[in-house]
Formats: sequence, C-alpha cells, structure tokens
Amino acid sequence: MINRANRPYYLIGEPRVTACESKTLLHDTPAIFIRNLQFHWQPGAGPLLSIPAFTLAAGERLFVYGPSGSGKSSLLNLLAGVAVAQQGELQVFGQPLTALSASARDQFRARELGIIFQQFNLLPYLSALDNLRLRLHFLPRTQRAAAEARLQPLLAALGIGQMQHRPATQLSVGQQQRVAVARALLGEPRLILADEPSSALDSDSRDSFMRLLLDQCSATGASLVFVSHDRSLAGYFDRQLDISEFNPAPVQPGLAEVAP
Repeated sequence: MINRANRPYYLIGEPRVTACESKTLLHDTPAIFIRNLQFHWQPGAGPLLSIPAFTLAAGERLFVYGPSGSGKSSLLNLLAGVAVAQQGELQVFGQPLTALSASARDQFRARELGIIFQQFNLLPYLSALDNLRLRLHFLPRTQRAAAEARLQPLLAALGIGQMQHRPATQLSVGQQQRVAVARALLGEPRLILADEPSSALDSDSRDSFMRLLLDQCSATGASLVFVSHDRSLAGYFDRQLDISEFNPAPVQPGLAEVAP
C-alpha cells in the first residue's frame, strides 16, 4: 500500500507524485473528483459553493476548515449525494453523482460512504448494538453478512464491547461518539465523511477520538473528509484545506447549512 502521509499534495488539480509511485497510481481511481462545480441553496442566489477543480486521492485524509456558513456542511451534502449541484462535475470513486437518480444516490451512499454526524444521531431508545444493527438494514444484501460478522470485533476495537447493550441515553458523550464511528465503519465504506464530530469533547477525549478514527480508516484504507472550525486538528491529516481558498464564493453567514 502506498504511504500517502508524506506525499506532497496541491490544492487544485491532480496530486503530484514521485516517480516510484506514478505507475501504481495509474490504477487508482480518485476518491473525489470535482470540476467547475456550482451549488446554490436558493434559486437566483449566488453560489454557496464554486469549485473550479479538486481531487482527493484514494486513501487520503483531508481536513477542511472554515467559519459557519462558508460551505463546509454543504460540501458534505454534495459528496453524500444528499444535495445535487446545479452545474459541473462531481465524481465519487468514478461515479458521477449527478447522473444518478435520488434512489440510486441513496444506494450508492449506503454502499460506499460512512457518515459521522456532529450530534451522532443515535436512536436514544435503542442499545448501542441495535443502533449498529439498524445500519445493516441499509447495506446491500451482499455486504450484510460480512458487516454482521465484523460487529463484535469492531465494538471491541473501539472499546465499547462491554456497553453494547446499554441504551444510547445511558452512554457518555465519548461512548456515543465511538458508536457513531462504528456505525460509519460498518460495511467498510471507501469514503468517510465527518461533520465536526469532535466539537463536544474535551482536549484529551478529542485526541483519543482522532487517533481512534484515523487508525480505523487506515485499517480499511478508507478516504476521509473531516470538516471542523478547530484548526488545531489539522496536524492529524495528510492535507488541510481552508474552504475560503477552495471556494471563491463569499461566505454567507445568514444562510443555514444542513448536514448530511
């Protein structure tokens, strides 16, 4: 496997690689490819996102930061196929999302993506284990058996095996977060989208969570897009991106964004 941690990446366009890596990368499909993307929340309004070109390599871990209203959550919406750009090209692992129907995007999301929400979005009346099993119902049938077999090892790896039968309401914030990570990793998705999942943690818990998340992504080879306003997290990632550089559209502080 290519070690991408020390590879020089550039903000716009394809990643530049060393000669020894170039032959291998010819066979890699980028995790994300964007060209001439325009996205508006409201008809007639200026673009909230305007992205001339962008590529994320398979297995790369990207940190996106910026103020509220700058388009971070909207970017995750587009990558998850929840929202659709009005103009331009967006591919996730070679699949043009704009070419898919809404139901096909739902299927693609269940098969290829894992999402970690800011508020975790666990069902409070279900146990940690049942919250994870609920995710299995949305996986393609061909992935369910393997994901079911991975449940207990994943719970053990994340340190929540002993509390798997507790209702979500009886879990600490850190434990809920680990359940949310486990849910995102079920089915071994190739792309993880994380929307400020560490915002409710103290510094020690945050650092532990970051190591846990990155270790799990490395174990499966998943790409990661992690958005946050906390720039102190940038050192954990292969690349960091100020969305104001990535996105020439002006920040719209009065316009609410909806997470995926």
